[in-house]
Amino acid sequence: MHLDPLAIVTAFGLIFLAELPDKTMFASLAMGTRMRPLYVWFGTSAAFAVHVAIAVGAGSLLGLLPGWIVKLVSALMFGFGAFILLRAGGDDEDDAGGKTVTGFWPVFSTAFMAVFISEWGDLTQITTANLAATNGTASTAIGSFLALTSVSALALVAGRFIAKRVPLKTVQRVGGVCMAGLAIWSLVEVFTG
Repeated sequence: MHLDPLAIVTAFGLIFLAELPDKTMFASLAMGTRMRPLYVWFGTSAAFAVHVAIAVGAGSLLGLLPGWIVKLVSALMFGFGAFILLRAGGDDEDDAGGKTVTGFWPVFSTAFMAVFISEWGDLTQITTANLAATNGTASTAIGSFLALTSVSALALVAGRFIAKRVPLKTVQRVGGVCMAGLAIWSLVEVFTG
């Protein structure tokens, strides 16, 4: 296996910039305010690893997936996340911070599924597939994976920073509104292509 440092840096730079404004970054930020950030990061990283492997190994097959179904499921997942956050945001002040998803496996699986479903056919996955075709699979996989996990970590650190300085109920409501916005965005994509 030959690793090309330039291909790794190229993949990292392109994927990092493409992922920054992506809905997955905002989902990570929202999850990190209600769940243990490290567990969220493990879940998102595992999902990114699967997606990078799929993009690199079978990038040409991505075009066969019905995009509208993927976007509809993504909208439903974000809608469910918004419901959970907004419902928790309405709890009484006496409640010790509302209901929080705890434990490694529940947090890991929630984060994994949110990213796994929403990343199908995403710009970063398509870009990874295209880069793998021209720059080599191993180098592209390494650069893409590092970029995706770096953006997720950045979002989780920002989420933790915000949660320490802003009341939890406000964070929950803002996170819920963001998740609702992502659900609407994904649903609009179903109809606009």
